[in-house]
Amino acid sequence: MYTTIFKHIQKLAYFEKHQKVLIAVSGGVDSMNLLHFLHLYQEKLNIHLGIAHINHKQRPESEEEESYLREWAKLQNIPIYISHFSGIFSEKAARDFRYQFFKKIMAEHHYTALVTAHHADDQAETIFMRLLRGSRLRHLAGIQAVQDFGDGQLIRPFLEIPKRDLPDIFHFEDDSNKSLDYLRNRIRNHYFPELELENPQIKSAMRDLSQESQLVFQALRDLTAKIDKTNCLEFLSQTEAVQDFLLQEYLEQFSDLQISRKQFQELLHIIRTKENFNYKIKGNYHLIKTKTDIQIKKISLETDREKSPKVLEYDNVVEYKQYRFSFQELSTQSNSLLLYSDSPITLRGRQEGDSIDFGTFSKKIRRLFIDEKISLENREKAIIGQQDGEIIFVLVNDKTYLRKAPKDGIMKAKLYIEKLE
Repeated sequence: MYTTIFKHIQKLAYFEKHQKVLIAVSGGVDSMNLLHFLHLYQEKLNIHLGIAHINHKQRPESEEEESYLREWAKLQNIPIYISHFSGIFSEKAARDFRYQFFKKIMAEHHYTALVTAHHADDQAETIFMRLLRGSRLRHLAGIQAVQDFGDGQLIRPFLEIPKRDLPDIFHFEDDSNKSLDYLRNRIRNHYFPELELENPQIKSAMRDLSQESQLVFQALRDLTAKIDKTNCLEFLSQTEAVQDFLLQEYLEQFSDLQISRKQFQELLHIIRTKENFNYKIKGNYHLIKTKTDIQIKKISLETDREKSPKVLEYDNVVEYKQYRFSFQELSTQSNSLLLYSDSPITLRGRQEGDSIDFGTFSKKIRRLFIDEKISLENREKAIIGQQDGEIIFVLVNDKTYLRKAPKDGIMKAKLYIEKLE
């Protein structure tokens, strides 16, 4: 009964690079079909199987499902790995729990592929759901048949197989699949049956839209492959339509950064109109724009301890940000700053209006950073040394800028600066 499915999967060579395959099995009809199919054809596919099951403990049948799968795996001599959901239950929490468990098992037991039972109807539902939610065109590409996952791949071999083509084998029913409290269930049990009265091929149309979207975006990737997305001059030399695509592509690198269309347009506007700009996007992510570069970076927030100024007394040592400062008496030790006062030194971050005296002229710290082409990220890490009300040094990007020595000043101490590993 699985012959046609096997020929299709064999043609696509999903398991060509894999020997140990972990199957996610819930106990429902889809995953039980996947389990039986792969068990039946494991020798022809040259794979060794393992089963991963999560008992969500949300239904009375959960214990029965777990017991059945344990017994089945034992009879077939297949390893089975089971975990019990913990925490406050929600669809997202359950999904995150499952996939973290799958990654853990793959790493510990050296599985290179995780296999799930998503089929063509799931794909159609996903596309329709994203349409309802106003997703970008690129996300209408839907679920991928193969994608990177953990240290291996996540494979969905049934993704082009309609649910009606899967046999109705022994499985456990989940009554929550009938509840209209969930959008996917409303799409499956209400919206699609209604829409099929207008277009009996609505599910097929959704899948065609997905495939066409994939092709369009792959074509755009191919055509723009030689464009450096982070080179500002190269980026801005493209048409606005290409700029839009390039920024979308660049943002795809940051899977945990989800932004609205309004935020996306703000990013584009900054890239097109601003110079030397640091824009906080979301969380720790920043867009850092200079004349030559466009970068999105995750910048760790400084702790309150690192933000607060520190006072360094004479004959003492303190650590501040990434450095150790030692304020000592004069000696023959090299790599030190000569000081003309033994008053306490305040170590702090830069402030609006800061300037340093270079003797014949004073320069705003902001202007110094611009002239020296200091990146916006490094500017935020700069350390200002202040003594007797005056800035005596600026430490930025491992380089120290010193004020002019006072006329007729007498050297009284040295400041040793060591970068921490």
